[in-house]
Amino acid sequence: MQEYARLIGIDVGKKRVGIAQTDLLKTIATPVGTFSPEEVFTEIKKINDQFPVEKFVIGWPLSLSGEEGSATQMVEKFIKKLRNYFPDIEIVKIDERYTSNQARTLMVEAGIPQKKRKEKGRVDRIAAAIILQNYLDSNSD
Repeated sequence: MQEYARLIGIDVGKKRVGIAQTDLLKTIATPVGTFSPEEVFTEIKKINDQFPVEKFVIGWPLSLSGEEGSATQMVEKFIKKLRNYFPDIEIVKIDERYTSNQARTLMVEAGIPQKKRKEKGRVDRIAAAIILQNYLDSNSD
């Protein structure tokens, strides 16, 4: 494990991919942005060029009953592409059920106006941060 490196949280969607990153001490997750599936790998490379990325934490979209389906197949295709671009970086999948709802709740609590809360990209990048923070919280010493 590298002392100064980042973890990247990824919320994969059909139209947009939300990205979040940790600080260099890997304690806090912060939203980075929302990107098209075509441009997301360029953005991840920019982050990795700045400071090494130690691990990708990807939301695994199980159904409410915990089953895999078409959404998990889409994410699996994304993971294969990600492995091609970054073969030496570990990939971890975590259950992402309810993260979009949590993102919306957080925006309400933060006082973000309703019009801005409806921006899908905003929800996606906050969901990526929630996925990443959940991973950090469940793997802290």
